Amino acid sequence: MPEPTESQMPRDTTADHDGKPPRKRHRLLATLLIVVLTVAVGSGVLGILSRRHSEAKLATWTRAQAIPTVNIVAPARGTKEQELILPGDIEAYYEAPIYARVPGYLKMWYQDIGAHVKAGQELAVIDTPDLDQQLEQAKNDLASVKANAELAELTAKRWKSLLSSQSVSQQTADEKSGDAAAKKALVAASQANVDRLQALENFKHLTAPFDGVVTARETDIGALINAGSGSGVEMFKVADIHEMRVYVRVPQAYAGQLHPGLAAALKLAQYPHDVFAAKLETMSNAISKESRTVLVELLAGNSDGKLWPGTFAEVHFKLPPDPDVYRLPTSALLFRQHGLEVATVGAGDKVTLKPITAGRDLGTEIEVLSGIEPSDRVIDNPPDSLSTGDLVKVAPSVAADMAPTVPETATVAGGKPAAGGSE
Repeated sequence: MPEPTESQMPRDTTADHDGKPPRKRHRLLATLLIVVLTVAVGSGVLGILSRRHSEAKLATWTRAQAIPTVNIVAPARGTKEQELILPGDIEAYYEAPIYARVPGYLKMWYQDIGAHVKAGQELAVIDTPDLDQQLEQAKNDLASVKANAELAELTAKRWKSLLSSQSVSQQTADEKSGDAAAKKALVAASQANVDRLQALENFKHLTAPFDGVVTARETDIGALINAGSGSGVEMFKVADIHEMRVYVRVPQAYAGQLHPGLAAALKLAQYPHDVFAAKLETMSNAISKESRTVLVELLAGNSDGKLWPGTFAEVHFKLPPDPDVYRLPTSALLFRQHGLEVATVGAGDKVTLKPITAGRDLGTEIEVLSGIEPSDRVIDNPPDSLSTGDLVKVAPSVAADMAPTVPETATVAGGKPAAGGSE
């Protein structure tokens, strides 16, 4: 039987339109699928790794941000020379109110306010008609008792001579002697009364008790004068202002730094450009329970007379520094339930809270009496949540400032090198 021709042979319907065999096409599809799967898996793995890396980086950043960055300060040793300003009252070195010792009417005054007077200089004269009459009567009474005493003395002598001749009795002679003694005592009493009234007569002349200035005159000619300081007003006031006393009440916290000889400066409102020197003279050595202050007395020279009694003054004290005290800014303090504390940075940048004993409050700084060392790194403006053991990060600029410096070499006498560095 004859073989069929190519045109007569059956056609393979499984071949692609591109003419490739089916097996080759299957292998190609499988290869493409593997490539796609590989790319997809690789992309997924890379995404997971990238996300894990981002999460780890975020966690590290979050932990770093959770650690507070702090600024630190070093305790400054020794207090500053502090200027303590307190109100003070200027008083005269001596001041005496002049009252009338006898009643009457003011006859004349000779010194007005502002007059400079000497001790014993007459200020005024009082007219005392009643006292004058009493003195005149007392003198007459004295003359009368003197006459009676002289007569009694003569009588006693006569009776004594008659007793020797036994012309009178002893009893009678003794009575006459006793009467003479009594009359003599009356003379002494009358003389004392005259002297008393004469002394009062001298008080008609008001005089200055010491050298000074008349600071007050509270009377005038013809005014009724009452005797004594209880019922009458002061007529004059005299003040010795060659040197002035200044009284200041100093708070108890500063009492321990005061001592006699401590210099002070006075400033007055009426002399804004002048400063007056004063010196602490004495203290009361007692604290007032009402104000918790100690009364201090200063002395200030007044040769130019610019300081007046009753003047208000600003008293400026220069308190000496204390080398055993440290200073810290008030912003470094923590007020906790256990009292006043500061936060310090220790080994490994971990926090340690230290209780302190505070001294004077200097405004922006406070004195620390105990609780810290000069090597402590104290945190300034610490967070309220800070506790012992917390980890902190010191600000770079502050850390560089607190780092020890390389000492410089200086030449001293003899040519020997000496190490020196900044404190």
